[in-house]
Amino acid sequence: MATVSGPGAMSVADAVGQVLAELGMAQVFGVVGSGNFRVTNALLRGGARFTAARHEMGAAAMADAYARVTGDVAGVSLHQGCGLTNALTGIAEAAKCHTPVLVLAADTAQGDVTSNFHIDQDAAVAAVGATPMRLHSARSAIADAARAYRAAQLERKTVVLSMPLDIQAELIAYPAARPATELTAPPVAIDPAEVASLAELLASAERPVIIGGRGSRAAKHDIRALAEAAGALLIASGGARGVFEGDPWALDVMGGFATDGAAALVREADLIVAFGAALNTWTTRAGSLTDGTRLVQVDDRAEAIGLHRLVDLGLVGDAGAVARAARDALLASAPSRTGYRTPDVRERVDASRYWKDQPVERIDEPGYVDPAELTNAIDALAPIERTVVVDGGNVNCYPGAHLRVPDDAGFVLPLSFQAIGMGLASAVGAAIARPDRLTILGVGDGSLLMAAAELETAARLGLGMLILVYNDGAYGAEVHLFPDSTAQEQEIVRFPDTDITAIARGYGCDGVTVRSMDDLGPVRAWLESPRERPLLVDAKITGRPSWLMAAGHGPDHT
Repeated sequence: MATVSGPGAMSVADAVGQVLAELGMAQVFGVVGSGNFRVTNALLRGGARFTAARHEMGAAAMADAYARVTGDVAGVSLHQGCGLTNALTGIAEAAKCHTPVLVLAADTAQGDVTSNFHIDQDAAVAAVGATPMRLHSARSAIADAARAYRAAQLERKTVVLSMPLDIQAELIAYPAARPATELTAPPVAIDPAEVASLAELLASAERPVIIGGRGSRAAKHDIRALAEAAGALLIASGGARGVFEGDPWALDVMGGFATDGAAALVREADLIVAFGAALNTWTTRAGSLTDGTRLVQVDDRAEAIGLHRLVDLGLVGDAGAVARAARDALLASAPSRTGYRTPDVRERVDASRYWKDQPVERIDEPGYVDPAELTNAIDALAPIERTVVVDGGNVNCYPGAHLRVPDDAGFVLPLSFQAIGMGLASAVGAAIARPDRLTILGVGDGSLLMAAAELETAARLGLGMLILVYNDGAYGAEVHLFPDSTAQEQEIVRFPDTDITAIARGYGCDGVTVRSMDDLGPVRAWLESPRERPLLVDAKITGRPSWLMAAGHGPDHT
């Protein structure tokens, strides 16, 4: 394309940033280098907000969490080559969760295969399950960028838009032929026969349970109405925890985080209907909660039906539309039913909903705090208007199950890739998404130290977040996965005691070390303060396996 000059000319980099801001990209995270400097500044001039991370994986995790909490497309801005590869773990996590994230990755100039930065970016992106797209030419650049944004927004894809440096530098006319800013997804048609089959199954079930996954969040009120008509109990998948919060017939969470009582109620069901939930190994406890039960799966992606577990009926369609149609069909054929909603079941639901109400077998080891007791105490102290973010490992069940959440926007579980170390950055993204709420991160010492640089990001932004470090001086999951290993063999996953409180203070956070429940005074004081910077709690916990690891309900680490 010939170079354009004149008052309406601007570089492709500037035009791409401008059109994405116009399309609605309001929040961008990243690490800026020479290859993404101009496009990032163009986004800022267009009205977008930019958060500088200290590492590219942190930027990707921040964007993933921000998009999960808000439902909006979040942007990531990266340098070419190594900037992209540094972010790939976070990109893989977002892609596995179908999070709407648009990654703007600079790329080496077309044909410049000798550059130190050169890699096959499209192949790298596709390998981790994200969607590779690119600027093909200066002439098509605006349309290419809009197409990438549309794929992230409407198709819930994690898209990486590679932007070759030579194309970025070309001049084009702007504004010209900008795409429409109003983007809407076409409705997915619902099969009436399948809806009738679902209504018949619900009418004949005596103990129906409805699971809400992340794909059910926009339809939660319609699903509650269907559950009421069917006499069904409600429960959320791990990723959608909080989606039915406040409903008297709702249990808290399905799968590995479920209380024993909640798991028993699900196991006794004679029909399980999942809306927008993958029914994976984690959610079903490797099938132990669902095997032998009639199983229905509703999803707006045909490829999701039956992917993890065989189902008796699969419905492709919008969760809300299916729930409304099924309720209408159910009420047309029969009045509202009691089903599973009997007085004795109500007592069981109330008693088994939350971990805070379950008995805790306190472990008394001088100099160490019991993690369940600690988490229950923090749950009682902290305001319920909170966002809980969970990292992986042996200890994730404590924040992931014991800390209650106010709704489905109050829980972030970045563990679909089972990569530890993304919790801190995810908490930063969640805190930016909901500054009106207290963000609480639960993280192991190994996970925290993998990404400790983002403590500076949290402090620099003045994020009043609470960071609970469950410090057992080890990669605890590996210690407990190999209980027959010798002390010498375990040396490779054990570490000397680290003063994480001092590290946090060095980055500009407040910090307190907790070795007993009597050490929580500073936490209470911080919670009652204006909370102008993060507080890190270095909790020295017992080295025993968590209840999740001990029960064998955790995801497969092998």
